[in-house]
Amino acid sequence: MELETERLRLRAVTMDDVDALHALWTDADVRRFLWDGAVIDRETAYEVVQGTLEDWGDHGVGLFSILLQGEEEIIGFCGVRRFPPDEEWELLYGLLPAYWGNGLAVEASAATLRFAFTRLPVDCIAGRTDKPNAASIRVLQKLGMRPVSADGMVCYSIDRARVSSSG
Repeated sequence: MELETERLRLRAVTMDDVDALHALWTDADVRRFLWDGAVIDRETAYEVVQGTLEDWGDHGVGLFSILLQGEEEIIGFCGVRRFPPDEEWELLYGLLPAYWGNGLAVEASAATLRFAFTRLPVDCIAGRTDKPNAASIRVLQKLGMRPVSADGMVCYSIDRARVSSSG
């Protein structure tokens, strides 16, 4: 499965992506908010990729590796995944720091949300981030997500109609 945007190619994560995603997820700036600063081991990255492959098989959605058009290097990831305890679908995204501040997270996330709503029988998808992560809050806001709560984390949500109307 692949999606294309003006500047990006999003392709479904594969087991071949484990090492590149592990490197991304252990980058000090990325892991600060994604993993609460913890340096995950390769086995954890493997398990996340295995879980997203199951999501692709079971639900037709999962994580994408993000690549620039015409390039083969993974610069980030984006997708949706269900999280306990309520099994709500949540948007996830992250980019290598060299690619921050250029609208790429918004571009990838918007394409992912449009895709996810064509596959999932849900009315809304959540977006969460830590309160100090101002850049991620801006991404959620630019996507048209609306705040729903802020208990330790900043929680946003977007519904199917809002994604459809934003193009």
